[in-house]
Amino acid sequence: MHTLPFQFSRFDDDHLLLVNESGEHIFLDERSFEKLIQNNLNHNDEGYHSLKSRHFIYSDNLEETIELISAKYRSRKRFLSDFTTLHMMVLTLRCCNDCVYCQVSAENEEASEFDMSIETVEQVIDIIFCSPSQVVKIEFQGGEPTLNWNTLRHAVIYAKAVNKRYQKVLDFVVCTNLVTVTEEQLYFFKDHKVNISTSLDGPKHLHDKNRVLKNGKGTYDAFIKNLCLARNILGADQVNALMTTTSDSVCKLEEVIDEYIKLGFNGVFIRPLNPYGLAVKNEENIGYSIEEFVDNYEKALNLIININLKGRRFVEFYARLLLTRILTPFSTGFVDLQSPSGAGISGAIYDHNGDVYPADEGRMLARMGDKRFYMGNVAKDSYEKIFAGTVIRDMAEHSCLEIMPYCEECVYRTYCGSDPIRNYAESRDVMGKRPESRFCLRNKLIFDMLFRKIKRNNTDEMDVFWSWISGQDLKAIRTAREDA
Repeated sequence: MHTLPFQFSRFDDDHLLLVNESGEHIFLDERSFEKLIQNNLNHNDEGYHSLKSRHFIYSDNLEETIELISAKYRSRKRFLSDFTTLHMMVLTLRCCNDCVYCQVSAENEEASEFDMSIETVEQVIDIIFCSPSQVVKIEFQGGEPTLNWNTLRHAVIYAKAVNKRYQKVLDFVVCTNLVTVTEEQLYFFKDHKVNISTSLDGPKHLHDKNRVLKNGKGTYDAFIKNLCLARNILGADQVNALMTTTSDSVCKLEEVIDEYIKLGFNGVFIRPLNPYGLAVKNEENIGYSIEEFVDNYEKALNLIININLKGRRFVEFYARLLLTRILTPFSTGFVDLQSPSGAGISGAIYDHNGDVYPADEGRMLARMGDKRFYMGNVAKDSYEKIFAGTVIRDMAEHSCLEIMPYCEECVYRTYCGSDPIRNYAESRDVMGKRPESRFCLRNKLIFDMLFRKIKRNNTDEMDVFWSWISGQDLKAIRTAREDA
């Protein structure tokens, strides 16, 4: 018997958690663990066959074992072969809202000098189609992108015309608060298959506390009216929503979940605050500790699991992302959970003036006066100069968890990712200081919680989890398990 590389950590009083390079995990008691590391485990010992089948040990044919591990490893790193899929275009910094956690410090509705021009739109799209990826998703952001309507409309039509040459799979998403969207705009989205991503922070009293107009008036009523209109025109499945957790909602996530269910959404992404823009300026009023967030996140997750067990399919999307990474060998498209960082590699953002950044957070830092992550400008730089420049190379070099101090020995590193821009924002170091990182602490606590559930292996909980991962109905999951 020979051991293969793995990370480990004491999980509870009785067991250690082991995770290997291919993402397989196992819980071992202390006696079995001691025998494993001393090379004294034999085929009659408890756990031997599980350790072998999951590639923690091998007894013969090392070459074949390494090939099996490599196949799973390649699956986890598949996102690297799709360079670059997501392209975010900031059509304007103007916005009708004045949200308390606004990450970009939006401008007034009249500030048209912060609009992307038609010329810049075409230059951005020409750069986008230089990407080797056969799948291209263009996401229109702001500010409120519909305020620069003629440019948005032209961007869609121009991108579709350019794609007649490239024949890529082309998708569009518009990120809108829905407050000022018109029927004409919605019919355009329908005709050109543009999906909507919007924001909903919960019921009226929570939503209106965070998401207000420039005059201080709440936006909930206008949001609900236009949500109904958008669904009627585009279809309910073409409109998705995100929420941002503040101190007002962190202990009221049950109310947020109830609101999402009442409005017919199929899930919720319980998203914490990010350290940019007004979220930093207003942290004293809207912030909370990581421990408080994770404690309430776990309560919310338990509630959502029970909702599923009562017959209503409803997903918590962040848990689904993490569980997919833990329980399957497949990669996910979530940039924050990629190593090396998916910023720039999986997605990029184009500011209203044509400046390019590897992620929205890099643009936010630039708005705050720090252009550390500026990659170039579409009017003067080529695709190669922008995407093969020093910014992406430096980020990739310093965001591989496998070689990053502290991360390289973490038991969860196979499932986690690196956020060099956030690291830099918090510590002025792209590698960051993981023991002090809020991103690191939050993810570790959530991984701890999910692995407690996996170790407990409650049939009902695991059936719900597998229904989320597979996209199957809970009844189908149960039937398949019972027939196995």
